[in-house]
Amino acid sequence: MMQDWAAVDSYIAGHLLAPDAALDGALVANAAGGLPAIDVSAPQGKLLQLVAQIAGARRILEVGTLGGYSTIWLARALPAEGRLVTLELEPRHAEVARANLERAGVAERCEVRTGPAVDSLAAMVAAGEAPFDLVFVDADKPSNVAYLDAALKLTRPGSVLVFDNVVRSGAVTDAGSADPSVRGTRALYDVIAAEPRLDATAIQTVGDKGWDGFLLAVVKR
Repeated sequence: MMQDWAAVDSYIAGHLLAPDAALDGALVANAAGGLPAIDVSAPQGKLLQLVAQIAGARRILEVGTLGGYSTIWLARALPAEGRLVTLELEPRHAEVARANLERAGVAERCEVRTGPAVDSLAAMVAAGEAPFDLVFVDADKPSNVAYLDAALKLTRPGSVLVFDNVVRSGAVTDAGSADPSVRGTRALYDVIAAEPRLDATAIQTVGDKGWDGFLLAVVKR
């Protein structure tokens, strides 16, 4: 079944996405740098870009850079004066990402900040950084609720929040799971369900990354 899902992803990319040396090169550089192959798929990356464009995003926050593959997609949605801040725990990953962003021609509008994202976000809140129009969270799942709390402090009415990997191959329905990633994801659903400032849904996805999904929320006006 997963082979079929991957074939459909290839079909979608072949018909709707143009060949892209910068993005392909980023994946090659990630592999050469020993980074895990957990980037979003090409159709998912394009979806992120379109969501950012539809939202009219001028400031984007990404939690979880890895090698910058999704960062490139998001940065391309920004206007020339736009700004993207991306947070990465691992200095080696951040180094690879910066090189990828430079080769893709988007480095001038992107800032990669290293260190634990919870600490970086707390510093941003304390510094009173300007609100972001879109927040994409694709980092450690046990910290999802902490990332949501910070995102609400760093956005404005009308801002869009996107959380990746919220289905966990269906394990999200297992209330008894001991998996920290599943527990963190379930906690995210619970907090968002009780949060009056958000209007949200989640969508299951299948493809060359397996069975998962993303959660999309808008900060109410």
